[in-house]
Amino acid sequence: MPVMTFPDRVWPTMLTTFARDGEVDHAALEELTTWYIDQGSSGLFALCQSSEIFTLSLREKLAILATVQRAASGRVPVIASGHTSWAPSAQVDELQAIADLDPAALILISNRLAAPDEPDAVFLDRLSAIMDSLPPDLPLGFYECPFPYKRLLSSEILRFMADSQRFSFVKDTCCDIATIRGRLATLKGSSVKLFNANTTTLLESLDAGAAGYSGVMANFLPDVYDWLCINHAAHPEIAREVQSLLTMCSFTELKGYPANAKCALQLAGLSLTTVTRSVVPELTATHIKELEHLAVAASHLRGLIAAA
Repeated sequence: MPVMTFPDRVWPTMLTTFARDGEVDHAALEELTTWYIDQGSSGLFALCQSSEIFTLSLREKLAILATVQRAASGRVPVIASGHTSWAPSAQVDELQAIADLDPAALILISNRLAAPDEPDAVFLDRLSAIMDSLPPDLPLGFYECPFPYKRLLSSEILRFMADSQRFSFVKDTCCDIATIRGRLATLKGSSVKLFNANTTTLLESLDAGAAGYSGVMANFLPDVYDWLCINHAAHPEIAREVQSLLTMCSFTELKGYPANAKCALQLAGLSLTTVTRSVVPELTATHIKELEHLAVAASHLRGLIAAA
């Protein structure tokens, strides 16, 4: 069964924009969607953990996906997860509702299919049942979401995905280059593309055959990540320098995300608020100063790659 071939490079894990009263701000979401595309994103990953999906109702998830699809206007593909339920019947209802909006792919969350102490056999039984409930021509993917716990995909599961010919996308969060190389070997020749969420291992993973980047820092520097994905082979020395600087910049992930990403986007001229539904530390004057320094570092990086 043929599946869609997704473009390589950068797939931001999209933020959800909230108004000051905590409701979803759809006008700001349209603006943000356009910004991602203008910054060189090849596709958009809506309704992921960066979108705060565990705080959203199904009604809100569907409205968010519809807004992103409308704003993207077919310029780039939009994939979506929103897979947060635990009970099998609730998962089927939730995923079918999202599938009805016809995303470019429906992304399943690995920790929804088995508890930490349950084996892969249980995982695969539940996965097969979910697949049987979904349209057979809808491309699928997996996201190793770290909340509420991170369940990494085993080689057995990856082989199942490749053999099924229904999967196109893996958002890899293992953060280990040896594991990534093994996964790429397992997936070689299949329709499944691996997108690394980890900056530190990104260049090595691209050199090993990863399709691109899908992670938090695409909310800060998507254009620089896009350059690295495109040019890592043609400009290896500059790519190594860009990789090192991006790794240092990526420590920003640890300082109040996703509110800090929204603040960084404000500094870049977007009109969204920093309101989140996630429990994160309040942004201080020092946090904001750090984001201002990040903007300076980004300017340096853009100058570096412009001279390549």
